[in-house]
Amino acid sequence: MGAWELLLVGSVILLGLGGVLVPGVPGSWLVWSAVLWWALKDPEPIAWTVLVGATGALLLSQVVRWALPPRRLREMRASGADFRMAAYAGTGALLGFVVLPVVGAIPGCLAGVYLCERLRLGRHGEARAALRSVMRSGGWSILTELFTCLLIAGAWVGAVLGG
Repeated sequence: MGAWELLLVGSVILLGLGGVLVPGVPGSWLVWSAVLWWALKDPEPIAWTVLVGATGALLLSQVVRWALPPRRLREMRASGADFRMAAYAGTGALLGFVVLPVVGAIPGCLAGVYLCERLRLGRHGEARAALRSVMRSGGWSILTELFTCLLIAGAWVGAVLGG
């Protein structure tokens, strides 16, 4: 697979990661379809291993998300969740994933939401209460999906760079 095609697959994966944070966009399916496209165009054992792992991770993620409370967009909007908060959460998760591989995405996402709320509300107690409210009204579901997609993206990057 050429460099331009790899860049295109990576762009679709990034689009999918962003799509996880936007309601109504099938972000996890974009990430999976990009990995599927890569595996079909570059049929090596590592590509198929990443695809099988991505499929298993997404199925497990769906099971976990069904066990969590559903996303309640009205409650999330009432608690102050908006696209700016999604940007902070996504950036925090991505930075956490890079700084502390794999497990850093969870505290990074929580820190991003907290930082956004701290800047908006100004006080620690209010920001902490808003963080709890956002996570209860569907934030854990979003975080589960985002974490899974970050794992898949990391596996894809590792497979491409490793060989």
